[in-house]
Amino acid sequence: MKKLRKLLSLVLALICVLGCLGGCGDSSTEASGDSQSGDDVTAEAKYKDLNAIEFTEIMGNGINLGNTMEAYGHKSYGTNSATSVYETLWGMPVTTEDMIKGMKAAGFDSIRIPVAWTNMMNYESGDYTINESYINRVGEIIQWAINADMVVVVNDHWDGGWWAMFGSEDQATRDKAMELYTSMWTQLAEAYKDFDYHLVLESGNEEMGNRFNDEWDKKTGVLTEDECYALTNELNQKFVDIVRSTGGSYNNDRFLLVAGYNTDIDMTTDDRYKMPADKAEGKLIVSVHYYTPSAYCIDTGISSWGTKSDVLTMNEYLAKMEKFTDAGYGVIIGEYGVLIEGQSTLKANTIEYLTNFLANCDYYGYCPMLWDCNSLYNRNECKMQFEEVADLYYKNGYNTTDTLPEYIKAQAESTMKKMLNNATEGEVVPEDEARAWIMFNSGDWSIAYRVGDAYPDGQAAGLVATDVKVEGAGTYTVALDFTGTANGSASGIAFAALGILHGEDLYPGYFIEIKEIKINGEVYTMQGKPYTTSDDKHCTRVNIYNAWVTEVPEEARVADGDLTGCTPTLVDGVNVGNIETLEITFEYVAP
Repeated sequence: MKKLRKLLSLVLALICVLGCLGGCGDSSTEASGDSQSGDDVTAEAKYKDLNAIEFTEIMGNGINLGNTMEAYGHKSYGTNSATSVYETLWGMPVTTEDMIKGMKAAGFDSIRIPVAWTNMMNYESGDYTINESYINRVGEIIQWAINADMVVVVNDHWDGGWWAMFGSEDQATRDKAMELYTSMWTQLAEAYKDFDYHLVLESGNEEMGNRFNDEWDKKTGVLTEDECYALTNELNQKFVDIVRSTGGSYNNDRFLLVAGYNTDIDMTTDDRYKMPADKAEGKLIVSVHYYTPSAYCIDTGISSWGTKSDVLTMNEYLAKMEKFTDAGYGVIIGEYGVLIEGQSTLKANTIEYLTNFLANCDYYGYCPMLWDCNSLYNRNECKMQFEEVADLYYKNGYNTTDTLPEYIKAQAESTMKKMLNNATEGEVVPEDEARAWIMFNSGDWSIAYRVGDAYPDGQAAGLVATDVKVEGAGTYTVALDFTGTANGSASGIAFAALGILHGEDLYPGYFIEIKEIKINGEVYTMQGKPYTTSDDKHCTRVNIYNAWVTEVPEEARVADGDLTGCTPTLVDGVNVGNIETLEITFEYVAP
């Protein structure tokens, strides 16, 4: 729930509604650098003297124009294709002004436009010039949003993964990446410098961080995590410096959004992540994303949400970003959502999830920007697809109430408390009990079971688990039965580990020795030697298939003291085939 801005804003919303009633067709409105707000009050009067925290409040709820201008097909279509070829490549319709008006009318006061700029850049040959038609097309959409009095965020999104050039072992490739980044933002800052304060530029996306080491030219990157942090900080600083140096009417002090590390809350609140210096005071905002738990929000591995543990996890994670608001920076949750792409029904507990999430954002003053690809918001009809979702966002829109900020925070706190009080208990394991289980993600991510060292709630419908209480040294068996799930089996393994909750606390130094793995009732020949470790110093674990671990950690332990042949991939998860049942027998050995 947000406060009322002005009567004229409500008139604008009515105009947007009437415009959509007239049909969701194309629009011939052209982009213009001499932008005007849809409100009689100029953007300079509304935004110039605000600080970043005040500005993010005015941004209200936001929505992404997902899978549109960031749809990638550079190698296939080159730099001279029509912009619509890229815009529709991932199944989205061509964007129209009526679509943008409909978003505004639905209660969204800001919009994020992800863009793949190298679609129309011959960067392979060292030419970093962006085809002007691509810049102009994005500019046209920016202008439509400004006409609707929406704040507009424009970034460089995944963009074909060129960011992995930064992690190359070849210094010349790294230098080219820096040249590309510098040239790209110099061009964009210059091209868009006369759009008013409605426009916010964003330094990057999820690639700022560990994804510098993604595969490039058939090789993975070589940077350490400390080096990835240092590079993230360097690029964010370069981005701010480039925009500020471009001049124009607004670049000297427009609000800028800098990408958090991996856009991950935990990794962004790490002290190695530094906000850039800025000659404009109070104009920087930090971006993180929130899709927790991902097996529910992004995939279908978890079929429901809403236990007390679920609610507390969300509340605790979002509270961490106070580190930035306390320091005077705005916070934008650049992506979040309970995704249903390609589905015609909402996932169970979607409304509860969104209600608690939006209440958190109201309480802390963050701007949430829904990730959507023609799913919750129907771009063809220019309206929200589901009535209950439409009602939630309209009531939470910035322009829909005359409520004062203090009351908004109180109402948000009340909603959060009510959500927690009404949540189901879920599974609570006493601190004096050790429990063994199999953490699991299927190869297609459609099935999950309690992935995480804290034994989190969440599993696929129909899955039957056999978890066991561990009472010291001895032999135990844990299992998963997938025959009752939608497909009757799990398609391979994306991740699996044997965990013992509270193991490090109650049985410090104990070893887990895997005696036998059975898949579909047949004994599986392990591909190496298991080792015992702990990521959080509380849960004891053995990785069964963890492709993200590339080497045995220093703290790994085995009963015989010999780590030779140890591996985090005991099972060939990619080629293991369909799994109806998975059973692991292990011996818990005292040191």
